[in-house]
Amino acid sequence: MIYPSNFENKIGFDRIREMLKENCLCTLGTGYVEAMRMSNSFETISRLLGETDEFMNICRFEDNFPTDNYIDVSASLKKAKVEGTFLEIEEVFMLKKSLEAVKSVLRFFKEFEDKEKYPVLRGLAAKVDFFPFVLEKTDSIITKTGRIKDNASGELQKIRKEISLKQSNVSRKLEHILKSARQSGVAESDATLTMRNGRLVIPVAAANKRKISGLVHDESASGKTAFIEPAEVVELNNEIKELEYSEQREIIKILTLFTDAIRPYIDDLAQAYSFLGYIDFVRAKALLALKISAVKPELHDKCGLHWTRAVHPLLYLAHKKANKEVVPLDIRLDHNNRILLISGPNAGGKSVCLKTVGLLQYMVQCGMPVPMDVDSTVGVFSNIFIDIGDEQSLENDLSTYSSHLLNMKYFVKNADDKTLVLIDEFGSGTEPMLGGAIAEAILEQLNQSEVYGVITTHYANLKHYASSTKGIINGAMLFDTGRIRPLFRLETGKPGSSFAIDIARKIGLPEEILKTASDRVGQEHIQFDKNLREIIRDKRYWEEKRDRIRIAEKKLQQLIDQYAEELKNTKKQQKEILGQAKQKAEDMLAGVNREIENTIRIIKESQADKEKTRHARRKIELLKNNIEIQQASGNALLEEKISKAEKLLRKYGKEEQPAERKKLKEESKIKTGDKVRLVNQEAVGEVLDINGDSIMVAFGNMITTVKEVRLLKVGGPETKKSPSGASNSTFGYNLSERRLTFKPEIDIRGKRAEEAIDIVKKLVDEAVMVSVSKLHILHGKGNGILKQVIREYLQSMDIVKSCRDEQVEFGGAGITIVELDL
Repeated sequence: MIYPSNFENKIGFDRIREMLKENCLCTLGTGYVEAMRMSNSFETISRLLGETDEFMNICRFEDNFPTDNYIDVSASLKKAKVEGTFLEIEEVFMLKKSLEAVKSVLRFFKEFEDKEKYPVLRGLAAKVDFFPFVLEKTDSIITKTGRIKDNASGELQKIRKEISLKQSNVSRKLEHILKSARQSGVAESDATLTMRNGRLVIPVAAANKRKISGLVHDESASGKTAFIEPAEVVELNNEIKELEYSEQREIIKILTLFTDAIRPYIDDLAQAYSFLGYIDFVRAKALLALKISAVKPELHDKCGLHWTRAVHPLLYLAHKKANKEVVPLDIRLDHNNRILLISGPNAGGKSVCLKTVGLLQYMVQCGMPVPMDVDSTVGVFSNIFIDIGDEQSLENDLSTYSSHLLNMKYFVKNADDKTLVLIDEFGSGTEPMLGGAIAEAILEQLNQSEVYGVITTHYANLKHYASSTKGIINGAMLFDTGRIRPLFRLETGKPGSSFAIDIARKIGLPEEILKTASDRVGQEHIQFDKNLREIIRDKRYWEEKRDRIRIAEKKLQQLIDQYAEELKNTKKQQKEILGQAKQKAEDMLAGVNREIENTIRIIKESQADKEKTRHARRKIELLKNNIEIQQASGNALLEEKISKAEKLLRKYGKEEQPAERKKLKEESKIKTGDKVRLVNQEAVGEVLDINGDSIMVAFGNMITTVKEVRLLKVGGPETKKSPSGASNSTFGYNLSERRLTFKPEIDIRGKRAEEAIDIVKKLVDEAVMVSVSKLHILHGKGNGILKQVIREYLQSMDIVKSCRDEQVEFGGAGITIVELDL
């Protein structure tokens, strides 16, 4: 039960109801909106909230929910229920379209049976009986454009065929007559057939109207033109008219038979349309909930509420439009603190707080989601009473205070432990001392009835009473005493000050008036108000400081966690790097070991063969050089094996002269054109360029830059005679010269895909060779096919770091920028 009768207007729910109506697709839905009332049944509210919450998810995640042809045909069905009546063509057409809407909605929910989604709404759909016979019957007699089909009956088809034939004859005859009239000058040269009174006629000048035999059906407004139906077609037109009457009689017969056929299904159709209207209603609630950022709160089957970050929906929409923030409300009413007594300055948000509680609680008990945190809890009340605003009435001889007292009389008489009372400006409207005393007595009575409530007041005696009475708790709307402005934030546990003196001083009242007022009210009251303000100010200061400390501690903890994670990752990476380095060293030493063993075997097998021992000595020098480079000479086993190989060389081979030894050492150094391979790899490549300890090597079609320590020299440069007898390198060009002439941009517009890929491949190879890491490929925009092919090819190359579009002002998507990993 709600009180008074204009309760919805007082809390603003009438505007919520109007917004719901605007969201409805048809009058079926608006009927449910108008019939919506507060429920005090936990099960009913839970079901209503569940329905709306599910439809909110449909609005979020499903884009194929049917919303067309929601048409209210309840009046037509009511009419068809009477024997001997029939539905008009337009009514049958509306029935057809609306039945298609019902069918689409039922099919939508049926698709989710296996997915177990939207169980509450699927349960509603499962209760609806849909008879395809009715829809098939409408399809059999009416077209998609709302016209009775020619084949709706054999007789209708025959009649329409005859009408068509006769109309064709009339048209031909009239065209012939009109042509003759034009030639004879009776009709204008540009005259055409026109329609008057449902008949085709010829327009002629009024002076010539007697030159054509027939009936004059009409004249122009000026009287200069007459519209004549020639005598030759009058009889034919009369026959057509008779056929049209026969057509109408046959259509009525068809519609009567159709209405008789569907009459047994009308009750089931009414149920289907009731479902369609209800779905429209639930959809309207879901759309509004999404608009106000509402959620389905946690519902409890008992009185009380515990809300966090709740906002007034109408205020939220108004502030959103003005791009302003709404200060949220945190409030709690439970068995220990059932009544919240809010005090504070005028225009500080007390009434908004009270209306927010009333509106949101009413919305929940009407089955509507509300704007608050999802973990908020909402109880169920049997009654909600409100006393707010001015109810004075000249007709009933009621003053403002009298109307408040009448409301209090009703509250005291009817409120119980399942009632939520909302009272604004409690006790005001009369002499303060008496008004305060009466208000305190009423508050005591309400508290003894164990009602729940939110009450706003300025009276100090009520604040004192609340602070010393079980079941009542003080609350204050916070106020910035430094800037003299309200903060619109509720804080429970302490009373608030009205800040009357401070607000009057800010407005600009003379200081002598303020001093006189302070003296008259008494130093004790002024001191009480002052102490209260200081307590509020100090509390806010320490709360802000506590919040800053909490934030700082949170940031510090985040930094500690971040550094701990980074340290953990660093240690992990260090371990991985050391492991990889150890593995590489072991692999390298194993490779060198195999080479030495092979060299020793060759020395032993060749004995004193001069050429082979020379080759073996060269290989030993190369191995020693690589071991020095790799800083692996400390390996005792390798040094022992190299020493053994040198002894064998001294035994079986002639010791080289120092010059020859120097020559061998020179030969072991890697130079441009040498054949090399990676340590522990078999593939042989050619040195293209040397830059310090970085060496550019070509392995087949792949060119890469590696450190010297990772390479083993396996041979000198291969040379061949050019036609002129000169010696050329494998690539036949000077690298420095190529760097100077290399262009990092190419244009492949108009090229076929295969041809373009070859050009890009050559560009990348040359860029690697000359150490250019950024390339520009102009391929144009077009349909984007050439760009896609080129990018897919580039992304398959290990040497390519990234591909991206050029900046818009320099070509945008028509140019690809390639970054190489050099």
